[in-house]
Amino acid sequence: MDSDLTPQNNKRYQEKEYWARPSSDDGFHEWFKGYTDLQAIYEEIVPDRSARILMLGCGNSALYKNIVNIDYSAVVIDKMNRVHADMGMEWIEMDIRDLKFDDESFDVVIDKGTMDAMLAGVKDVWNPNQDIVDNCNAEVNEAIRVLRSKTGIFIYLTFAQPHFRKQYLQKPGTTLETKQLGDMFHYYMFIVRK
Repeated sequence: MDSDLTPQNNKRYQEKEYWARPSSDDGFHEWFKGYTDLQAIYEEIVPDRSARILMLGCGNSALYKNIVNIDYSAVVIDKMNRVHADMGMEWIEMDIRDLKFDDESFDVVIDKGTMDAMLAGVKDVWNPNQDIVDNCNAEVNEAIRVLRSKTGIFIYLTFAQPHFRKQYLQKPGTTLETKQLGDMFHYYMFIVRK
């Protein structure tokens, strides 16, 4: 990871101001694995190339093209809209804890490190404060709400160990699958099916 993108204090990942600072000219920075690294897995999980996809906390990632990207940073959304207008994606400023979309309006919802940013700077990962727990639960509840019944898939990519994230992802009426990715430094992909 570029040192100019890494804050001295991880708690900065929770701040809009951190995400609004200047970034590379092309606007892209993949915090975790990029689309080419995950393409085979995505094609297996989501074989329908016309699936309507919602990207939570898109930041400055360009994971895929058939996506409605949301982020709470107006600066990020404006930049991505400007730099990547020709990609056919939508870029909308929105809070992931209060999605302004109809119920069951997406086939797939993806979080590629956004929950990690909300949990950054937590002093006790075994017992985060109630605000953090509420924010993470609100994100997942909203993701599940906007997923289509019986076919909706929520994909969450993180570097955090599964036992720290399952508490937020296990919801009534859903199934949860975990995949370990990588050889030495592991990432985890959680797949929540509605």
